Amino acid sequence: MKPRYSALCALLLFSTPLPLAHGEGRQAGISPWGPNDEIGRLNLITDESRARVLARIRGGKSYDLSVEYFIGMPSWQAAGDPHYRIWMTHTPEGTVIDDPLQLGTTMNQHVSYTGAAVSMYTHMGTHIDALNHFGLDGKIWNRFAAKDHAGDRGWRVAGVENFPPIVARGVLIDVAAAKGKPMLDDGYRITRADIEQALQRQKVELQTGDVVLLRTGRMQEYENAHAYMQNPPGLGYHAARYLVETAGAMVVGADNLSLEAFPSQLESDYVPVHTYLLAEQGTPIIELAYLEDLSRDQVYEFAFIGSPLKFRGADAAPLRPTAFPLD
Repeated sequence: MKPRYSALCALLLFSTPLPLAHGEGRQAGISPWGPNDEIGRLNLITDESRARVLARIRGGKSYDLSVEYFIGMPSWQAAGDPHYRIWMTHTPEGTVIDDPLQLGTTMNQHVSYTGAAVSMYTHMGTHIDALNHFGLDGKIWNRFAAKDHAGDRGWRVAGVENFPPIVARGVLIDVAAAKGKPMLDDGYRITRADIEQALQRQKVELQTGDVVLLRTGRMQEYENAHAYMQNPPGLGYHAARYLVETAGAMVVGADNLSLEAFPSQLESDYVPVHTYLLAEQGTPIIELAYLEDLSRDQVYEFAFIGSPLKFRGADAAPLRPTAFPLD
């Protein structure tokens, strides 16, 4: 029996790449912030940039941009990664029977004790990719080599624990709404023209240092893992280059599972948007962002505030970002 969620993995790994120029000669980027830099474009966050965006918060309303974790949620088990699992390690009745802390029946009946453990892949739910997630020819951002820095217990450099709290201007680019659709079509590849059309409709201009979040509408299928993962729409390679090189984005994210659309546009790379953003440009990626409420209320510009869990040496971590509308 085939794995239930294998469709995206099959599309990613075995589809014929679309021919596209400018794919050869690519290599990991060298940081303009010095040889020890591990956070890439997050260096654009400064005391001044934080103060500017915080001073513009309207107050009153906030938006949670994260999703819930639950058994059966979308994940990458078809690629060999673990499902999300939660199990009880302590229950009120079980504690009375087992008395793990040797407190006695009377105390355990009076004080109800519940505890749980979880197991998961780092790229599940709303999360942010660290710069060590993908590289080129064995090297990640700032030319750190796997053979020198990647141990059995994680990377010694560029782990997600190095990311500072992200406080920046956030911009929603509602591509689905700009096209008059509740959700982009399966496999749709977002172009630069799509982004510019949506921004014009929203009357918003991108600025250097923005957290840019693209809405495809696919999040509406999140509770149905198979539908959510089946040939999702995503970002195209040239559009990703536009967001960073022309528009100055600091972080790029979306509401889908893997940000980019498949199959790849480059014959030499099965995930060119990831390697471009992470390895070449030092641009963190946010995936599975919940953008439906922002879209409903037409909130396109906001203060983005969020921090990942500090998993030492990890290539990603859960993120619970909050958006505050700006004046």
